[in-house]
Amino acid sequence: MSIALHDGRPFFEKALAYGIAHGLLGPDKLEAINADAPKGMVQIARYFGTEFLRPELERARERMVNLVSLYLESSCNGDLQQAAESLRDHSFLSRSKGGSDMLKALIAMPQNSHFGMNERSGFTDDQIPVLAKWALRTLPEYQAELALRSQVATVVDAAIWLANEMGVDADALEEAGKDAEAVIRTALLVHAAKRTELPDWPEFEKVITALRKKHGAGGKPISVVVPKDLPTEYREIVGVMRNSVEQDLAKILDATLPVRKLFDQTPAFMGRYFWLEDALAEVEHFERTVSATWAKVTGGHSDDSTLLTLFLTVAAGSTPKTLLTEKSATTLVRKIRKSGLKTEAVKTYIAEHAPLPYQDDYTQLWDNFLEDALSTLQSDMDYALNDALALLRRECNISV
Repeated sequence: MSIALHDGRPFFEKALAYGIAHGLLGPDKLEAINADAPKGMVQIARYFGTEFLRPELERARERMVNLVSLYLESSCNGDLQQAAESLRDHSFLSRSKGGSDMLKALIAMPQNSHFGMNERSGFTDDQIPVLAKWALRTLPEYQAELALRSQVATVVDAAIWLANEMGVDADALEEAGKDAEAVIRTALLVHAAKRTELPDWPEFEKVITALRKKHGAGGKPISVVVPKDLPTEYREIVGVMRNSVEQDLAKILDATLPVRKLFDQTPAFMGRYFWLEDALAEVEHFERTVSATWAKVTGGHSDDSTLLTLFLTVAAGSTPKTLLTEKSATTLVRKIRKSGLKTEAVKTYIAEHAPLPYQDDYTQLWDNFLEDALSTLQSDMDYALNDALALLRRECNISV
Protein backbone atom coordinates (compact mmCIF):
# COMPACT_ATOMS: atom_id res chain seq x y z
CA MET A 1 0.00 0.00 0.00
CA SER A 2 1.48 3.33 -1.07
CA ILE A 3 0.86 6.65 0.65
CA ALA A 4 0.53 9.80 -1.46
CA LEU A 5 1.74 13.01 0.10
CA HIS A 6 -0.60 15.97 -0.19
CA ASP A 7 1.02 19.36 -0.79
CA GLY A 8 -1.47 21.95 0.45
CA ARG A 9 0.65 24.98 -0.38
CA PRO A 10 -0.75 27.60 -2.79
CA PHE A 11 0.34 26.95 -6.36
CA PHE A 12 2.40 30.18 -6.31
CA GLU A 13 4.52 28.84 -3.42
CA LYS A 14 5.03 25.54 -5.23
CA ALA A 15 6.12 27.35 -8.41
CA LEU A 16 8.39 29.65 -6.39
CA ALA A 17 10.05 26.71 -4.61
CA TYR A 18 10.45 24.85 -7.90
CA GLY A 19 12.02 27.90 -9.55
CA ILE A 20 14.54 28.32 -6.72
CA ALA A 21 15.39 24.63 -6.62
CA HIS A 22 15.98 24.45 -10.38
CA GLY A 23 17.87 27.71 -10.71
CA LEU A 24 15.09 29.50 -12.63
CA LEU A 25 14.61 32.22 -10.01
CA GLY A 26 17.79 33.92 -8.79
CA PRO A 27 18.39 36.41 -5.96
CA ASP A 28 17.56 39.43 -8.12
CA LYS A 29 14.14 38.02 -9.04
CA LEU A 30 13.38 37.05 -5.45
CA GLU A 31 14.31 40.56 -4.31
CA ALA A 32 11.97 42.02 -6.95
CA ILE A 33 9.11 39.77 -5.76
CA ASN A 34 9.79 40.79 -2.14
CA ALA A 35 9.64 44.45 -3.17
CA ASP A 36 6.42 44.06 -5.23
CA ALA A 37 4.50 41.98 -2.70
CA PRO A 38 3.94 44.75 -0.07
CA LYS A 39 2.88 47.18 -2.79
CA GLY A 40 0.39 44.62 -4.11
CA MET A 41 -0.99 43.97 -0.64
CA VAL A 42 -1.68 47.67 -0.05
CA GLN A 43 -3.28 48.08 -3.48
CA ILE A 44 -5.56 45.09 -2.97
CA ALA A 45 -6.50 46.12 0.58
CA ARG A 46 -7.36 49.62 -0.67
CA TYR A 47 -9.38 48.24 -3.61
CA PHE A 48 -11.55 45.99 -1.45
CA GLY A 49 -11.77 48.17 1.66
CA THR A 50 -8.97 49.92 3.51
CA GLU A 51 -5.20 49.54 3.79
CA PHE A 52 -5.14 50.94 7.36
CA LEU A 53 -6.38 47.85 9.22
CA ARG A 54 -4.12 44.88 9.86
CA PRO A 55 -6.88 42.24 9.26
CA GLU A 56 -7.55 43.84 5.87
CA LEU A 57 -3.88 43.68 4.99
CA GLU A 58 -3.71 40.01 6.05
CA ARG A 59 -6.74 39.24 3.88
CA ALA A 60 -5.15 41.21 1.03
CA ARG A 61 -2.04 39.01 1.30
CA GLU A 62 -4.23 35.89 1.00
CA ARG A 63 -6.02 37.35 -2.02
CA MET A 64 -2.78 38.37 -3.72
CA VAL A 65 -1.20 34.93 -3.31
CA ASN A 66 -4.42 33.29 -4.49
CA LEU A 67 -4.73 35.57 -7.54
CA VAL A 68 -1.15 34.78 -8.58
CA SER A 69 -1.78 31.06 -7.99
CA LEU A 70 -4.99 31.11 -10.03
CA TYR A 71 -3.28 32.77 -12.97
CA LEU A 72 -0.17 30.58 -12.93
CA GLU A 73 -1.98 27.27 -12.47
CA SER A 74 -4.57 28.13 -15.13
CA SER A 75 -2.27 29.64 -17.74
CA CYS A 76 0.43 26.99 -17.27
CA ASN A 77 -1.97 24.03 -16.95
CA GLY A 78 -0.49 23.12 -13.59
CA ASP A 79 3.07 22.76 -14.96
CA LEU A 80 5.46 23.98 -12.28
CA GLN A 81 8.36 24.62 -14.67
CA GLN A 82 6.21 26.80 -16.93
CA ALA A 83 4.86 28.61 -13.86
CA ALA A 84 8.38 29.27 -12.56
CA GLU A 85 9.43 30.57 -15.97
CA SER A 86 6.38 32.84 -15.98
CA LEU A 87 7.47 34.28 -12.63
CA ARG A 88 10.98 34.71 -14.01
CA ASP A 89 9.92 36.49 -17.20
CA HIS A 90 7.20 38.73 -15.77
CA SER A 91 6.66 40.87 -12.71
CA PHE A 92 4.92 39.49 -9.65
CA LEU A 93 2.27 42.20 -9.81
CA SER A 94 1.46 41.34 -13.44
CA ARG A 95 0.69 37.74 -12.41
CA SER A 96 -1.62 39.07 -9.68
CA LYS A 97 -3.33 41.31 -12.20
CA GLY A 98 -3.66 38.33 -14.53
CA GLY A 99 -5.61 36.45 -11.86
CA SER A 100 -7.78 39.49 -11.19
CA ASP A 101 -8.53 39.89 -14.91
CA MET A 102 -9.52 36.21 -15.13
CA LEU A 103 -12.04 36.65 -12.34
CA LYS A 104 -13.40 39.96 -13.67
CA ALA A 105 -14.02 38.33 -17.04
CA LEU A 106 -15.77 35.43 -15.31
CA ILE A 107 -17.99 37.69 -13.21
CA ALA A 108 -18.95 39.75 -16.26
CA MET A 109 -20.20 36.61 -18.05
CA PRO A 110 -23.97 35.93 -17.89
CA GLN A 111 -25.18 33.67 -15.10
CA ASN A 112 -28.46 32.89 -16.84
CA SER A 113 -29.88 33.22 -20.32
CA HIS A 114 -32.55 35.82 -19.53
CA PHE A 115 -31.71 38.95 -21.52
CA GLY A 116 -33.33 41.28 -19.02
CA MET A 117 -31.07 40.06 -16.20
CA ASN A 118 -27.72 40.41 -17.93
CA GLU A 119 -25.80 43.55 -18.72
CA ARG A 120 -23.25 43.38 -21.53
CA SER A 121 -21.13 46.20 -20.12
CA GLY A 122 -18.32 44.07 -18.71
CA PHE A 123 -17.10 44.20 -15.12
CA THR A 124 -18.37 47.18 -13.09
CA ASP A 125 -17.58 48.63 -9.67
CA ASP A 126 -20.88 47.26 -8.37
CA GLN A 127 -19.38 43.79 -8.73
CA ILE A 128 -16.30 44.47 -6.55
CA PRO A 129 -17.85 42.63 -3.52
CA VAL A 130 -18.34 39.59 -5.76
CA LEU A 131 -14.71 39.82 -6.91
CA ALA A 132 -13.63 39.98 -3.25
CA LYS A 133 -15.20 36.57 -2.65
CA TRP A 134 -13.87 35.01 -5.85
CA ALA A 135 -10.35 36.25 -5.10
CA LEU A 136 -10.21 33.60 -2.35
CA ARG A 137 -11.69 30.73 -4.41
CA THR A 138 -9.76 27.75 -5.77
CA LEU A 139 -8.98 26.95 -9.40
CA PRO A 140 -11.46 24.00 -9.51
CA GLU A 141 -14.21 26.35 -8.30
CA TYR A 142 -13.25 28.88 -10.97
CA GLN A 143 -13.18 26.21 -13.67
CA ALA A 144 -16.59 24.82 -12.66
CA GLU A 145 -18.16 28.28 -12.72
CA LEU A 146 -16.46 29.10 -16.01
CA ALA A 147 -17.92 25.98 -17.60
CA LEU A 148 -21.43 26.90 -16.46
CA ARG A 149 -21.21 30.50 -17.55
CA SER A 150 -19.59 29.59 -20.86
CA GLN A 151 -22.58 27.38 -21.64
CA VAL A 152 -24.96 30.22 -20.82
CA ALA A 153 -22.90 32.66 -22.88
CA THR A 154 -23.06 30.31 -25.86
CA VAL A 155 -26.86 30.18 -25.61
CA VAL A 156 -27.06 33.96 -25.40
CA ASP A 157 -24.63 34.50 -28.28
CA ALA A 158 -26.47 31.97 -30.45
CA ALA A 159 -29.75 33.78 -29.81
CA ILE A 160 -28.14 37.11 -30.71
CA TRP A 161 -26.70 35.66 -33.92
CA LEU A 162 -30.06 34.23 -35.01
CA ALA A 163 -31.89 37.43 -34.06
CA ASN A 164 -29.42 39.56 -36.02
CA GLU A 165 -30.01 37.36 -39.07
CA MET A 166 -33.73 38.09 -38.65
CA GLY A 167 -33.48 41.84 -38.22
CA VAL A 168 -33.36 42.21 -34.43
CA ASP A 169 -30.27 43.46 -32.57
CA ALA A 170 -29.00 42.68 -29.07
CA ASP A 171 -30.35 45.94 -27.62
CA ALA A 172 -33.88 45.01 -28.71
CA LEU A 173 -33.51 41.59 -27.09
CA GLU A 174 -32.35 43.14 -23.82
CA GLU A 175 -35.25 45.57 -23.90
CA ALA A 176 -37.67 42.69 -24.50
CA GLY A 177 -36.22 40.82 -21.52
CA LYS A 178 -36.93 37.27 -22.68
CA ASP A 179 -34.96 34.02 -22.41
CA ALA A 180 -32.37 33.33 -25.09
CA GLU A 181 -33.82 29.83 -25.49
CA ALA A 182 -37.19 31.38 -26.41
CA VAL A 183 -35.52 33.49 -29.10
CA ILE A 184 -33.78 30.42 -30.55
CA ARG A 185 -36.96 28.32 -30.58
CA THR A 186 -38.92 31.06 -32.29
CA ALA A 187 -36.18 31.63 -34.85
CA LEU A 188 -36.28 27.93 -35.74
CA LEU A 189 -40.09 27.98 -35.94
CA VAL A 190 -40.08 31.11 -38.11
CA HIS A 191 -37.40 29.53 -40.31
CA ALA A 192 -39.59 26.43 -40.72
CA ALA A 193 -42.43 28.72 -41.85
CA LYS A 194 -40.14 30.20 -44.55
CA ARG A 195 -40.19 33.63 -42.88
CA THR A 196 -37.12 35.83 -42.54
CA GLU A 197 -37.94 38.17 -39.63
CA LEU A 198 -38.65 37.69 -35.94
CA PRO A 199 -42.33 38.57 -35.46
CA ASP A 200 -44.39 40.81 -33.26
CA TRP A 201 -47.50 39.17 -31.79
CA PRO A 202 -49.84 39.64 -34.80
CA GLU A 203 -47.18 38.22 -37.10
CA PHE A 204 -46.45 35.39 -34.66
CA GLU A 205 -50.13 34.41 -34.79
CA LYS A 206 -49.94 34.40 -38.58
CA VAL A 207 -46.85 32.18 -38.49
CA ILE A 208 -48.57 29.62 -36.25
CA THR A 209 -51.80 29.77 -38.28
CA ALA A 210 -49.86 29.20 -41.51
CA LEU A 211 -47.98 26.27 -39.99
CA ARG A 212 -51.22 24.71 -38.77
CA LYS A 213 -52.83 25.09 -42.16
CA LYS A 214 -49.91 23.51 -43.98
CA HIS A 215 -48.64 20.97 -41.45
CA GLY A 216 -51.60 20.33 -39.13
CA ALA A 217 -53.88 17.30 -39.14
CA GLY A 218 -53.53 15.57 -42.51
CA GLY A 219 -50.95 18.12 -43.71
CA LYS A 220 -47.37 17.76 -44.83
CA PRO A 221 -44.73 16.79 -42.23
CA ILE A 222 -42.91 19.83 -40.88
CA SER A 223 -39.14 20.10 -41.02
CA VAL A 224 -37.41 22.07 -38.26
CA VAL A 225 -33.78 22.46 -39.29
CA VAL A 226 -30.70 24.25 -38.03
CA PRO A 227 -29.71 27.07 -40.44
CA LYS A 228 -26.87 25.97 -42.73
CA ASP A 229 -24.82 29.11 -42.13
CA LEU A 230 -25.02 28.88 -38.33
CA PRO A 231 -21.48 29.15 -36.84
CA THR A 232 -20.04 25.86 -35.63
CA GLU A 233 -19.79 26.96 -31.99
CA TYR A 234 -23.57 27.40 -31.81
CA ARG A 235 -24.66 24.22 -33.57
CA GLU A 236 -24.81 21.96 -30.50
CA ILE A 237 -26.99 24.25 -28.39
CA VAL A 238 -29.26 25.18 -31.31
CA GLY A 239 -29.62 21.47 -32.02
CA VAL A 240 -30.86 20.98 -28.45
CA MET A 241 -33.39 23.79 -28.95
CA ARG A 242 -34.46 22.22 -32.24
CA ASN A 243 -35.30 18.99 -30.40
CA SER A 244 -37.40 20.92 -27.87
CA VAL A 245 -39.34 22.62 -30.70
CA GLU A 246 -40.07 19.23 -32.25
CA GLN A 247 -41.39 18.02 -28.89
CA ASP A 248 -43.74 21.04 -28.83
CA LEU A 249 -45.07 20.53 -32.37
CA ALA A 250 -48.05 18.37 -31.39
CA LYS A 251 -49.58 21.28 -29.48
CA ILE A 252 -48.27 24.02 -31.77
CA LEU A 253 -49.99 22.42 -34.77
CA ASP A 254 -53.23 21.61 -32.91
CA ALA A 255 -55.78 23.93 -34.52
CA THR A 256 -58.24 23.38 -31.65
CA LEU A 257 -55.93 25.32 -29.29
CA PRO A 258 -56.28 29.12 -29.69
CA VAL A 259 -52.86 30.59 -30.40
CA ARG A 260 -53.03 33.24 -27.66
CA LYS A 261 -54.26 30.74 -25.09
CA LEU A 262 -51.48 28.26 -25.93
CA PHE A 263 -48.50 30.59 -26.03
CA ASP A 264 -49.52 33.31 -23.57
CA GLN A 265 -51.82 31.57 -21.08
CA THR A 266 -50.65 27.94 -20.85
CA PRO A 267 -48.02 27.61 -18.05
CA ALA A 268 -45.83 25.14 -19.95
CA PHE A 269 -45.64 27.50 -22.94
CA MET A 270 -45.53 30.90 -21.27
CA GLY A 271 -42.14 32.48 -22.00
CA ARG A 272 -41.09 29.48 -24.08
CA TYR A 273 -41.34 31.38 -27.36
CA PHE A 274 -40.56 34.96 -28.30
CA TRP A 275 -42.28 37.82 -30.08
CA LEU A 276 -41.45 41.49 -30.21
CA GLU A 277 -43.55 43.63 -27.91
CA ASP A 278 -45.04 46.26 -30.21
CA ALA A 279 -47.98 47.72 -28.32
CA LEU A 280 -49.06 49.94 -31.22
CA ALA A 281 -49.03 47.06 -33.69
CA GLU A 282 -51.03 44.87 -31.29
CA VAL A 283 -53.61 47.60 -30.71
CA GLU A 284 -53.96 48.20 -34.43
CA HIS A 285 -54.28 44.47 -35.06
CA PHE A 286 -56.88 44.17 -32.27
CA GLU A 287 -58.85 47.12 -33.55
CA ARG A 288 -58.88 45.78 -37.11
CA THR A 289 -60.04 42.38 -35.88
CA VAL A 290 -62.75 43.61 -33.52
CA SER A 291 -63.94 46.24 -35.98
CA ALA A 292 -64.71 43.55 -38.53
CA THR A 293 -66.33 41.27 -35.92
CA TRP A 294 -68.30 44.08 -34.32
CA ALA A 295 -69.52 45.43 -37.65
CA LYS A 296 -70.76 41.98 -38.60
CA VAL A 297 -72.62 41.46 -35.31
CA THR A 298 -74.19 44.92 -35.10
CA GLY A 299 -74.76 45.42 -38.80
CA GLY A 300 -72.94 48.71 -38.48
CA HIS A 301 -75.52 50.15 -36.02
CA SER A 302 -74.52 51.68 -32.70
CA ASP A 303 -77.83 52.99 -31.26
CA ASP A 304 -78.73 52.06 -27.70
CA SER A 305 -81.58 49.73 -28.70
CA THR A 306 -79.35 47.68 -30.98
CA LEU A 307 -76.63 47.43 -28.34
CA LEU A 308 -78.98 46.55 -25.48
CA THR A 309 -80.62 43.82 -27.56
CA LEU A 310 -77.20 42.37 -28.26
CA PHE A 311 -76.09 42.58 -24.61
CA LEU A 312 -79.32 41.07 -23.31
CA THR A 313 -79.06 38.02 -25.58
CA VAL A 314 -75.45 37.53 -24.49
CA ALA A 315 -76.39 37.79 -20.80
CA ALA A 316 -79.17 35.26 -21.28
CA GLY A 317 -76.76 32.80 -22.85
CA SER A 318 -78.52 32.94 -26.22
CA THR A 319 -77.12 33.53 -29.69
CA PRO A 320 -76.07 37.20 -29.92
CA LYS A 321 -78.72 39.13 -31.88
CA THR A 322 -79.63 42.77 -32.43
CA LEU A 323 -83.30 42.17 -33.40
CA LEU A 324 -85.93 40.01 -31.68
CA THR A 325 -89.38 38.92 -32.75
CA GLU A 326 -92.24 39.00 -30.23
CA LYS A 327 -91.96 35.22 -29.94
CA SER A 328 -88.17 35.21 -29.41
CA ALA A 329 -88.49 38.07 -26.90
CA THR A 330 -91.02 36.02 -24.91
CA THR A 331 -88.70 33.00 -25.00
CA LEU A 332 -85.81 35.19 -23.88
CA VAL A 333 -87.70 36.53 -20.85
CA ARG A 334 -88.73 33.03 -19.79
CA LYS A 335 -85.12 31.89 -20.10
CA ILE A 336 -83.95 34.80 -17.96
CA ARG A 337 -86.50 33.99 -15.25
CA LYS A 338 -85.50 30.35 -15.26
CA SER A 339 -81.71 30.64 -15.44
CA GLY A 340 -80.96 34.26 -14.52
CA LEU A 341 -78.70 36.77 -16.26
CA LYS A 342 -74.95 36.34 -16.70
CA THR A 343 -74.25 40.04 -16.32
CA GLU A 344 -70.46 39.72 -16.29
CA ALA A 345 -70.58 37.82 -19.57
CA VAL A 346 -71.65 41.04 -21.25
CA LYS A 347 -68.62 42.93 -19.95
CA THR A 348 -66.34 40.14 -21.16
CA TYR A 349 -68.07 40.23 -24.56
CA ILE A 350 -67.56 43.99 -24.77
CA ALA A 351 -63.88 43.67 -23.81
CA GLU A 352 -63.26 40.98 -26.43
CA HIS A 353 -65.30 42.36 -29.33
CA ALA A 354 -66.21 46.04 -29.00
CA PRO A 355 -63.97 48.81 -30.41
CA LEU A 356 -61.61 49.92 -27.65
CA PRO A 357 -62.56 53.63 -27.59
CA TYR A 358 -66.22 52.77 -26.88
CA GLN A 359 -65.87 49.92 -24.41
CA ASP A 360 -66.32 52.06 -21.28
CA ASP A 361 -69.43 53.74 -22.73
CA TYR A 362 -70.97 50.40 -23.68
CA THR A 363 -70.27 48.98 -20.22
CA GLN A 364 -71.90 52.02 -18.63
CA LEU A 365 -74.93 51.65 -20.94
CA TRP A 366 -75.33 48.02 -19.84
CA ASP A 367 -74.93 48.87 -16.12
CA ASN A 368 -77.55 51.63 -16.35
CA PHE A 369 -79.96 49.31 -18.13
CA LEU A 370 -79.54 46.61 -15.47
CA GLU A 371 -80.17 49.09 -12.66
CA ASP A 372 -83.55 50.02 -14.13
CA ALA A 373 -84.63 46.75 -15.76
CA LEU A 374 -83.34 43.83 -13.70
CA SER A 375 -86.18 43.73 -11.20
CA THR A 376 -88.78 43.77 -13.98
CA LEU A 377 -87.06 41.08 -16.04
CA GLN A 378 -86.77 38.75 -13.04
CA SER A 379 -90.11 39.57 -11.33
CA ASP A 380 -92.17 36.58 -10.19
CA MET A 381 -95.31 38.75 -10.05
CA ASP A 382 -95.42 39.47 -13.79
CA TYR A 383 -97.03 36.15 -14.69
CA ALA A 384 -98.13 37.16 -18.17
CA LEU A 385 -94.76 38.77 -18.93
CA ASN A 386 -96.57 41.98 -19.84
CA ASP A 387 -94.26 44.32 -17.93
CA ALA A 388 -91.09 42.58 -19.14
CA LEU A 389 -92.17 42.59 -22.79
CA ALA A 390 -93.20 46.24 -22.53
CA LEU A 391 -89.73 47.00 -21.21
CA LEU A 392 -88.07 45.17 -24.11
CA ARG A 393 -90.27 46.98 -26.66
CA ARG A 394 -89.19 50.26 -25.15
CA GLU A 395 -85.46 49.58 -24.71
CA CYS A 396 -84.60 46.95 -27.33
CA ASN A 397 -85.30 46.14 -30.99
CA ILE A 398 -88.53 44.06 -31.22
CA SER A 399 -90.04 43.49 -34.66
CA VAL A 400 -93.81 43.73 -35.00
